[in-house]
Amino acid sequence: MPRGLKERANAPELMDDFSSGGVELREALRHLRLLNRIFAAAAPTIHGVRRLWMEADKPRRLSVLDVGAGSGDVNRQLLQWADAQRIELSITLVDLTEEACEEARQLFRNEPRIQIMRGDLFTLAEACADIVTGTQFVHHFNADELPSVARSMLKASRIGIVINDIHRHWIPWTAVWLTTRVVSSNRYILNDGPLSVAKGFRAADWERLGKALGLTDMYYAWRPLFRYAVVIGKTGSKSISGVE
Repeated sequence: MPRGLKERANAPELMDDFSSGGVELREALRHLRLLNRIFAAAAPTIHGVRRLWMEADKPRRLSVLDVGAGSGDVNRQLLQWADAQRIELSITLVDLTEEACEEARQLFRNEPRIQIMRGDLFTLAEACADIVTGTQFVHHFNADELPSVARSMLKASRIGIVINDIHRHWIPWTAVWLTTRVVSSNRYILNDGPLSVAKGFRAADWERLGKALGLTDMYYAWRPLFRYAVVIGKTGSKSISGVE
């Protein structure tokens, strides 16, 4: 375990090396889906989308763009939430790698509400979706890059953005280190799982991001299991208020 996890780790993950991939990366994405189920990865995204939906007066139609989506598995539960609310939901999954896009195509091959697009956050069209989400995505960036990431997500959204990422703490680090070694022998999973926690966030990190964006009251909330949901609405420079 990195010493104390006081500061964010800055080592690149193996998944950030786009010169490799192939079969091994696709296997890692499949194993990651299992880890996401074990650690309830979808819940903070649903929490954030629900907040923005309610702030927008509960529209019956909603579009979501999930950037850095991987195989996009967390969106299965988002679709279930939309069904329960009788929302006509469409989701676009965006990822830089063809391996992730192909895994997503296989996973959602019978789901017409899901579209898959290979692309880059920083080249997305302005206001191309109601809500832009990033699940376990922003921890791939260094602290000085985070404001640009958030601004690019906001630019692509019409209502606001939801960031769902990991709480940097020794308990999830230990849980992920142990669990990855039980469920996988894939080198991406063994390396990137614990490293993702070490690159995760604490409240002070979100406070700094809010100040960098010029937000006086940025909403972020600790959510089970050791995750944060960050919600920024597009209401001028004002964010959705309240920290739970």
